[in-house]
Order: sequence, then structure tokens, then C-alpha cells
Amino acid sequence: MNKDNLMFAIIGLLLGFIVGFMVHSVLSQRESAPRGPMQQTQSMPPNHPPVGGDQAGDTGQQMLASVQTAMKQARENPNDFEAQVTAAKLEYQIQRFDQAIEYLLAANKIKPTDADVLAMLAVANLDGGHFDAAEKWYKAALMKTPNDVPLLDGLCAALLSKGDAKAAEEAINKLAKVDSTNQDLPQFRDKLASLKKPK
Repeated sequence: MNKDNLMFAIIGLLLGFIVGFMVHSVLSQRESAPRGPMQQTQSMPPNHPPVGGDQAGDTGQQMLASVQTAMKQARENPNDFEAQVTAAKLEYQIQRFDQAIEYLLAANKIKPTDADVLAMLAVANLDGGHFDAAEKWYKAALMKTPNDVPLLDGLCAALLSKGDAKAAEEAINKLAKVDSTNQDLPQFRDKLASLKKPK
């Protein structure tokens, strides 16, 4: 058997394993999938959208229905903290960051010191490309938990995206002190070095 034939045999075997694994995975999922609509359990909140469905398109439709229900509930109950946070999370999941920020700002008015809402505001603003606002909310969240690694990481990303080399360097140094093995440090340092290069 020459090298080419050996290579084709190995590739054929690998493809066979991969295809077999994928077929087995699909069949296993079908067998474990519930038959018919699931009964609501006591652990689900009232007005929870139905769970389950037979078609892949149902998931997208259910998500859209969930978002619409949550938005309606949040708008009808502007002083309901949980309704605002739920609507924000669902908006964030479908990458409507500006809408998520609106609901989070409403939640923040109700509970201005809630650390989770401060962190979510920071993340939603960062993902929405609002780097100044992201910096503001990351700093507010870090006032509550100064050595929180994900918050420090996000602050570094916001400052670098904003192009603020001096503040980014300080944030990167703080992140390195708190978590010296952070996987984002090398790319943060590279981006910082490119920001500092004279143009």
C-alpha cells in the first residue's frame, strides 16, 4: 500500500467515525425527545410559554412569543423589577442590545444598587457597541465587586474598543494582578501595544 492509498484509508475511517457519531447523536436525541406537548410542572412560573414542539421552527417562534409576552408584561408593569430583567434577558438573547438596555435601565431605576443589573448593563452596552456607556456601567459594577474577573475583563475590552490606551493599561494591569492566567490577557496586551504605536 503506497502513501496515497494509506492517506485515503485513514481519511475514510475518520469520515466514517464522524458520520456514525452524528447519526447516533441525532437518533439519540429523537429517542429522548418527549412525545406530544409537555405538561407544565409546578417549577415553571405562571404564564410560562409552552415547552417542547415537534418542528425546529417552533423554537424560533416560541422565543419570539416569549419576548413579546415579556415585553408586554414589562411595559404594563413598569415598576416590576423581575419583568424588566426578564424582558431584557430575552431581548439580549436575540441580540437586540438597545432594547435590552432600555429594560435594564428601567430595572436600574427600580433597584439602582442591584449588582447583576449593573453588570448586565455593562455587557449589553459593550455588545451593542456603546463603549463609553459600557465603561460607565463596568465601573459602577466594579464598585460593588472590585475584583470580579469577568467585569475586569469586560472593562478592558470596552476601554480597548474605545481606544483609551492609558485607562486600558491600568485595567489590564489590575486584571493581571487578580487573574494572572486570564486567557484574554495576551490579546488585550497586543491590542494595547497597537494602540500605543505612533501613527
